[in-house]
Amino acid sequence: MARDTGRVASLWRFPIKSHGREGLDAATLTAGQTLPWDRVWAVAHDRSRADGTEWVGCFNFSIGSKAPGLGAITAQLDPQARRITLRHPDLPELTFWPDDNPDALIAWAGPLIPENRAQSVRVVPAPGRGYTDSDFPSVTIGNLTSHRAVEQRLGQPLSIHRWRCNLWIDGLAPWAEFDWIGRDIHIGEAILRPRERTTRCLATHNNPDTGRRDHDVLGALDSWGHRDFTVRAEVIRGGAVRTGDPAEVA
Repeated sequence: MARDTGRVASLWRFPIKSHGREGLDAATLTAGQTLPWDRVWAVAHDRSRADGTEWVGCFNFSIGSKAPGLGAITAQLDPQARRITLRHPDLPELTFWPDDNPDALIAWAGPLIPENRAQSVRVVPAPGRGYTDSDFPSVTIGNLTSHRAVEQRLGQPLSIHRWRCNLWIDGLAPWAEFDWIGRDIHIGEAILRPRERTTRCLATHNNPDTGRRDHDVLGALDSWGHRDFTVRAEVIRGGAVRTGDPAEVA
C-alpha cells in the first residue's frame, strides 16, 4: 500500500467539552492518552448520569448539536496558574478555574442553552481521560484536503472549527484518511493509529464565529454516501508533535 505523506497544519485542544477551542504550536502526546488538557471537563445537563467517576457518552453533556451557541466559544488555558479564559461574541469574558468555581461556567454559558433543551447543571471532571466521543482515549485527525472538498460541494468557505478536530494534516489526497484505519501514522516524534471514523452531527452546522446554524454540512456529506469526517486515533508511541512536522502513514 502506498504511503501518504503530509504535514501538520494546526493543533487544537478543547479544555471543556463543547465550551471553547484553543490553538497550539506544539503538544507532547502520551501513549494511550488524549491530547494533553483536551476535554478534561464537561458540562452535565439536568438529565445526565455523569458524575466524573467513569467515561460516559456525549449525550450526557451540553454540546453543540443541542446548543449551537456553544460553537462560538474560544478558550485560553493556563494550567500552572489554574486559570482558563472563555470568550464568546455575545457574552462578557470569563476567567475562572472549573474545579474551584464551576458555578461561574454554568451561569456564564446558561444563556447559550435553548430553553427547550436539557439545562446545564454541573461541571464534571474527566475520570483519568478526556471526554472524547470515542470509548477509548483518542486524538482526532483531520485532512484539510477533505475539508476543502466539502467546501467545494457546498460552494461556501467553511471554518475548520466546525469539526472540532485536534490535529489537521495538509498535503494529502481527499478522503485518504478513511484508508488510515488500523495503520500507523508517524507524526513528529509520535505514532498514532486511527481506529474509527468520526460520524458527524448537527454541530457541524454551527458557525464558529456567530454560534448560529447556517450551511447544510450533513447534506454535503450525504452526497458521498456517509456522514463521516476525520478519524479517531489511539496514541501508540508518545512524543512531541509540532505544526509543520511531517506526517507519514505507513
